[in-house]
Amino acid sequence: MSNLLYLIALILVIVWAIGFFAYSVGGIIHILLVLAVVSILLRVIKGR
Repeated sequence: MSNLLYLIALILVIVWAIGFFAYSVGGIIHILLVLAVVSILLRVIKGR
């Protein structure tokens, strides 16, 4: 399960980076970034 969280977080960061430079998606980019950071923090807190 933790590998899945890490994979989702990585995908969200990549999508955020692409969207940040494209400027076409708007506010959804920042929501994706927040979701990615939360996923990474959950993984770090669980310690796995």
